[in-house]
Amino acid sequence: MSETQLIEWKASWRDEYLQWLCGFANAQGGVLEIGRDDAGRVVGVANAARLMEELPNKLRDLLGIVADINLLQEDGYSYLRIEVEPYPVPINYRGEYHYRSGSTKQVLRGAALDRFLLRKTGRRWDGVPVPGATVSDLDAETLDWLRKRAVRTGRLPADALDEDDRGLMEKLRLTEGRYLKRAALLLFHLDPERFVAGAAVKIGYFASEDDLRYHDEVCGPLFTQVSKTMDLLLTKYLKAGISYEGIHRVETYPMPRVALREAILNAIVHRDYAVPAPIQIRVYADRLLIWNPGELPEGWSLNRLLGPHSSQPFNPDVANAFFRAGEIEAWGRGIERIFNACRVAGAPEPRIWVEPRDLWVEFPFSAAYLKTIAEGTSQETSQELPETSQETSETSQETSETSQETPETSQETPETSQERILALLREEPTLTRTALAERIGITAAGIRYHLDKLRETGRLRRVGSTKKGRWEVLESGEG
Repeated sequence: MSETQLIEWKASWRDEYLQWLCGFANAQGGVLEIGRDDAGRVVGVANAARLMEELPNKLRDLLGIVADINLLQEDGYSYLRIEVEPYPVPINYRGEYHYRSGSTKQVLRGAALDRFLLRKTGRRWDGVPVPGATVSDLDAETLDWLRKRAVRTGRLPADALDEDDRGLMEKLRLTEGRYLKRAALLLFHLDPERFVAGAAVKIGYFASEDDLRYHDEVCGPLFTQVSKTMDLLLTKYLKAGISYEGIHRVETYPMPRVALREAILNAIVHRDYAVPAPIQIRVYADRLLIWNPGELPEGWSLNRLLGPHSSQPFNPDVANAFFRAGEIEAWGRGIERIFNACRVAGAPEPRIWVEPRDLWVEFPFSAAYLKTIAEGTSQETSQELPETSQETSETSQETSETSQETPETSQETPETSQERILALLREEPTLTRTALAERIGITAAGIRYHLDKLRETGRLRRVGSTKKGRWEVLESGEG
């Protein structure tokens, strides 16, 4: 017999043990037995009759709760059994909020206290209204992308296309009175970190634990963060194993794209945004790690997360918007889909573990994939520069020098989002960002990001006015 989430033993009574009763009331309830030692043996309690009179008054006056207190007998000794029910309102002891977790008692502070108080009052963190922000502050193109996606998936009625932005926010339940909720700003504001510190994704490539070679930070609306993060990982951070089926080139990544995307979606949708730290993705030569500040639903274990379970989103309003857009399901099958995709592809299954306030997902790379990459690198290194013409030689030399200056860009494949944008604009130079987003399948904000990058690198420029102008692709980067 041992102490558990619901049972605590004390050999004698001290008033500070009111903190344990406070912790039970704030969690799942529990039992405090006075007169048992740490091994669970009954050793008796002194002044039992006096405690039976005093304790109900102390619980009422200092905690504001009522508990069942009984005097029991075992092995010829008397002991007290105090049973506390879980309370629907927050309970404090001398201004501090205690909470029972496992067989320990914790004092809630900071973000943990904020979450606790919101939950006890029937709110979630992402559902809190924010003064000083209006619908006009949100990105119109991302809102338009969401409308079309949600109607296409059948998760919003067709008349949502005719709704104004305020009406759309109300349909998505992202307003409270005249205020926008935090979720609306995370989902649709171009700079959500203005309101929520750490609402971003950091990606880094590590040669070893303490050797960071290069990194990126992905900001903007949460919908955009998903597409940007996937694009960066597949074109800059992960090398693709190359094979051929007939004349067709086949690229194989160390994990299925659907599994990687699902893991990124889970991190972005279900993280704890009250913690002011960005999601971190660490890429190594043999594995990829995703960390997000989060925790399991109350009462859940890792085994329950990995097995069949219902959907209990940490951020219900954020999750609802992603569901309407067809980005996630509402059945709690995200983890199952990750593992199934890896099994079907013959890739190693990911490893998931939970620490206090931390949730980790690790994708190990298979030995076969690492061998393919090593052989491909060896073949590329052994090839000599082509000597068919002076022009070809100079071009190859320039490419090699560029690769040495920015080694992180050498992993890009031809079929990146930016290459697809350039191909479309060569054919139709007057395409709008919204039209490009629909053709490529990413958000309008994601298109804006890639257009800015293409202009910075001199591969694209705008000719004429914003409304009536056109795009000009610069094949040689002379702009």
